[in-house]
Amino acid sequence: MQGRSWIQNLTLAVVVAFGLAACAKSEPPKPAAPAPAPVAKAEPLKVGFIYVGPVGDAGWTYAHDLGRKAVEAKYGDKVKTSFVEKVAEGPDAERVIRDLVAQGNKVIFATSFGFGDSMEKVAKDHPEVYFEHATGFKTAPNLRNYEGRFYEDAYLAGVLAGAVTKSNIIGFVGSFPIPEVLRNINAFTLGARSVNPKVKTKVVWISAWFDPSKETEAAQSLINQGADVLLQNTDSTAVLQTAEKNGKFAFGWDSDMSAFAPKAHLASCALNWGPYYVKAVGDVLDKTWKVENTKWGVKEGLTEFVKVNDSVPPAAKAKLDEAKAFLVANPGAVYRGPIKDNTGKEVLAAGVVGDDKFKGEMNFYVEGVEGKVPAGK
Repeated sequence: MQGRSWIQNLTLAVVVAFGLAACAKSEPPKPAAPAPAPVAKAEPLKVGFIYVGPVGDAGWTYAHDLGRKAVEAKYGDKVKTSFVEKVAEGPDAERVIRDLVAQGNKVIFATSFGFGDSMEKVAKDHPEVYFEHATGFKTAPNLRNYEGRFYEDAYLAGVLAGAVTKSNIIGFVGSFPIPEVLRNINAFTLGARSVNPKVKTKVVWISAWFDPSKETEAAQSLINQGADVLLQNTDSTAVLQTAEKNGKFAFGWDSDMSAFAPKAHLASCALNWGPYYVKAVGDVLDKTWKVENTKWGVKEGLTEFVKVNDSVPPAAKAKLDEAKAFLVANPGAVYRGPIKDNTGKEVLAAGVVGDDKFKGEMNFYVEGVEGKVPAGK
């Protein structure tokens, strides 16, 4: 059979026509939408801490480091913290602070009074960084201060000391004769004499914040002079442990030290820096940071009087509770007149509560403290 029939040709033509029409109507496939660009993860806020002592001192520096950890727990990957421990007060502090700035830290906490001059210098050179100075008084547009009303806990310790002393002699191991430490010595004495006017306070200075050997020697010297209850403004557990070896009482300072000498431990004047550090870092993250001088104490929970010894008589505990309630209702009112110094001169008139200037310039011993205040640090 030659060629196709006309029917076959017609069928083929129809098929081709339909195929061409279908191709004409179909749309080419659309290109795939590009993948969304990855969202850049915000860099964490870098926060640096400078410590005057070792983190394992069980006192001042240990308490600050717990506060640093509270910041990490609160903000997670929004922050990155670091610390430098055992930084000497003076020129070396400035080097460390500048190094922390060079590492990209945008918030720096310096946790000792003697870091103040260095903080002021570096803050002036780096307005983009927020500087926070513990127990300081100097400010700048990017430098502010924070501290606890430590003297409130010292007063509470005095209330117990005055109640339990048998010799009517209590002792205090001092670091440096600066207002912060003098406030604590005087508050300890005022608290003791509020329940036992016969109490006398002896003081031994060691010119160091953390030196267990010197602290031990000073504590032993006070005990040899008749003191049977001791408090300190130093950073180790040595004073408390020396008291226990001698069958005397003492207090923990800056953190709960009850485990180190449970028989001698009357109570601990502990510090809880976490709430302040969380607030300060939050101020930077929220862009609400401003210059201020923060002073928190018993009322705010920064100073905590903890682990009172079970041997303390009920009457003494009642006096302690009464004093605590007063300080919650009247923050900072440990210093209320009439108050005399140990030469008999009135330094605060009856009914007057000492203001920040009065407390910040304190350079005397109150009535009941023996000796003279040494020359400055």
